[in-house]
Amino acid sequence: MALYIVPTPIGNLGDITRRAVEVLSRVAFIIAEDSRYTLKLLNHLGIKKRIVSHYRPKEEEQAEKIVAMLAAGEDAALVTDSGTPAISDPGALLVRRAIQAGIAVVPLPGPTAFVPALVASGIDPRRFLFLGFPPRTRGELRRFLAEVSTLPYTLVLYESPRRLEKFLAAAAEVLGDREFALAKEVSKKHEKIVRSSLGHWQAALEAETILGEIVVVVAGAAGGGREESAPAFATIDDLYAYFQQRFGMGKNELKKVLMKRKAQDAPGRGR
Repeated sequence: MALYIVPTPIGNLGDITRRAVEVLSRVAFIIAEDSRYTLKLLNHLGIKKRIVSHYRPKEEEQAEKIVAMLAAGEDAALVTDSGTPAISDPGALLVRRAIQAGIAVVPLPGPTAFVPALVASGIDPRRFLFLGFPPRTRGELRRFLAEVSTLPYTLVLYESPRRLEKFLAAAAEVLGDREFALAKEVSKKHEKIVRSSLGHWQAALEAETILGEIVVVVAGAAGGGREESAPAFATIDDLYAYFQQRFGMGKNELKKVLMKRKAQDAPGRGR
């Protein structure tokens, strides 16, 4: 009994590996994020196989059922709609449950969007952080960016075309004017990489049609990740205004954070 993690093409069907085809042909059943996408791929490959759906709203419940099927002695392949399972897609919970049950987990190398985008971006690929999809709300997004703003590592993210401009605007404000690259439709017919700086993101996107899946690559902080010097504030209102502008935090939210920190630092508290 084994759970095979099988990457599938992110666009170009020619990217599937021979080993992936062999595993999909051999296993007892296939675990799919969306059976409709997987059925199209299987039909293209000429493979007929039982498909078990595994999607986020019922991920925990389905993981238990699938692990029971694996424990009964059947091999299965975990796939997602495209790319490598568990990378910003369902699968991580099932893998953990399988490991806990003593089931062998066998990962196959194969397609994923962020690695091609990173190595073709022209931005240092030697040390990077993959951050998945960023938060959607303005305040959470700014705090998310602020947490990584001083790190020297290249930042790699996925983003929706509908939220891309909002993300780049926030990144320019919080991270400053640093290099970025935008990879769209990786491996597909209209694949393109746009390279510019965050200070000029609007001009870089002016002539672009932004559709499909987007990978954003942003250069790390200059200076080896040294913390920026703390700004000086003349009044408490200046402090509130700074946090509102920089992190999207309102006065009441900042007060709660400061009170919590004060309580943690009080004498007698463990560290």
